[in-house]
Amino acid sequence: MSKHKLEYIWLDGYKPTQSLRSKTMIVDDFSGNLSDAKQWSFDGSSTEQADGNASDCLLEPVAVYPDPDRFGGNGWLVMCEVLNADGTPHESNGRATIDDSDDDFWFGLEQEYTLIDTETNLPLGFPKNGFPGPQGPYYTSVGARNTYGREIVDEHLHLCLEAGLNVEGINAEVMAGQWEFQIFTKGAAECGDQIWVARYILERTCEKYGVAVDFHPKPVKGDWNGSGMHANFSCGAMRDPGGEEVHTKICEEFGKNIQEHIAVYGADNDQRLTGLHETQSIDKFSYGVSDRGASIRIPV
Repeated sequence: MSKHKLEYIWLDGYKPTQSLRSKTMIVDDFSGNLSDAKQWSFDGSSTEQADGNASDCLLEPVAVYPDPDRFGGNGWLVMCEVLNADGTPHESNGRATIDDSDDDFWFGLEQEYTLIDTETNLPLGFPKNGFPGPQGPYYTSVGARNTYGREIVDEHLHLCLEAGLNVEGINAEVMAGQWEFQIFTKGAAECGDQIWVARYILERTCEKYGVAVDFHPKPVKGDWNGSGMHANFSCGAMRDPGGEEVHTKICEEFGKNIQEHIAVYGADNDQRLTGLHETQSIDKFSYGVSDRGASIRIPV
């Protein structure tokens, strides 16, 4: 009989931006199968998900991945939905609203983020008093003069792959201390599970180095690129040859509902979507082939 360490991961109820939470369960001889991951509970009054006089919330496992960084191969990452005490989905549980009946929907997510020095509260590569050189040499950079935090990024990539996440690449981004990783999945629920577990692994990796992760859309004001998560999407009709008419129709429909979409894309996007730094203005809509200043960029 051997001990296994299961790290239960969930999203809290803070607004406007939810944060990751986790706690560890020790069990005997865990199989690694989702069906064998037990339901658990936590104090929702400490995570903005319950009142103190009725504080218990439930953690319902929805995905299990190997945890390669801890416990000699007997560690597991357990992504969970949050339920009310009666078993119904909690209001903060966005995953429960997903209609994910098949894998016809393909997602390629490009998650940008900034590595922050916890002593200066500035991105890695930014001097304590002042700024680094202008943007230009940092994107896909090589060498210590322009690249900051690569050891963290490489370790994160390795751990994600060992966990079975479908990470397809990484690169340094336009601002100093800014990076990106890409994940491809089929199906909306699987997409959400993998990107959140990848973010969790990134946060935990950065803890070891005393560095913080910032996903804020505009971590540095001024002439510096912000961070977003570009979402590449297709369905079967869009992948068929000669699908330009379908692409155009879909883009036009997006344009009719742009404010509804922006409302659920996260807080403070108005600081990033200004029409500068490879973005369209938050109050405008456009699409185009290879156009990085458009709301929707259609790849070549």
